Amino acid sequence: MTEATRGEMVKLPGKGRELDAALITPGVDERRPAIVVVHEIWGLDAHIRNVAGRFAAQGYVTLAPDLYIGELRAAMTSDNIQAGMAFLRQAPPEVQRDPSKIGPLLAQRTPSEQEALRTLLRVMSPGQQRQFAEDLVEACRYLRTRQEVDPTRIGGVGFCMGGGLVGLLATLDPELRAAVVFYGANPPLESVPNIRASVLGLYGGEDHRVTDTVPEFEEAMRKAGRRFARHIYPGAPHAFFNDTRPQVYRPASAEDAWTRVLDFFGRELGRPSP
Repeated sequence: MTEATRGEMVKLPGKGRELDAALITPGVDERRPAIVVVHEIWGLDAHIRNVAGRFAAQGYVTLAPDLYIGELRAAMTSDNIQAGMAFLRQAPPEVQRDPSKIGPLLAQRTPSEQEALRTLLRVMSPGQQRQFAEDLVEACRYLRTRQEVDPTRIGGVGFCMGGGLVGLLATLDPELRAAVVFYGANPPLESVPNIRASVLGLYGGEDHRVTDTVPEFEEAMRKAGRRFARHIYPGAPHAFFNDTRPQVYRPASAEDAWTRVLDFFGRELGRPSP
């Protein structure tokens, strides 16, 4: 955050619940375009706050909601997430494709491990993802009430789980102008005709679980007459933009992706003065 921006934590009405969110506003008295920054499965951590600050330094109002509240926030600790993801990666392919079949494997774990895994599976479930996306619709509505925001120029960007959520948000909010999906799952293809926003997708060439499905999304967008651009970074793994995770961070790919995102938002939302 710079001297030209102001940051604060705000209470945000979600879909039937209240969320916390980091709001950063440029220190100028004029309406600006705004960007909702959506976190990875790790929650509203230092990386996402930093990304929100980088957009604010470019002159955008930024809002980074924390989608985890109450018991969910308490359960979704870094240790629990890492343990759960390691467990799922080791599960048989049929279980990875259909987590509802995980019951027999869960029975082999301790009660505390079982609870952590159930929470992770709940977060990843279609119903919970839909709840999160509906929270983001409310976040966009909140931004449209802010005096610092031009309500006609709102975009979203998300990473990993958040990337998938921004794609889903685009199917739910017809007023969203622009959406950037960083290595996130496709939205339901039958919902693609509901999208009005321009969409940019950025993916790692080695992230086959996600990237191999992108042609389906691209074709659905084409058939629906929607605007979709994508770029795949050869050799880059999942989460290549996250500079707090040295094992996956790829500086050259991340730098190029940042340039593409700024150019995209500049075209779709306007490029405000920093």
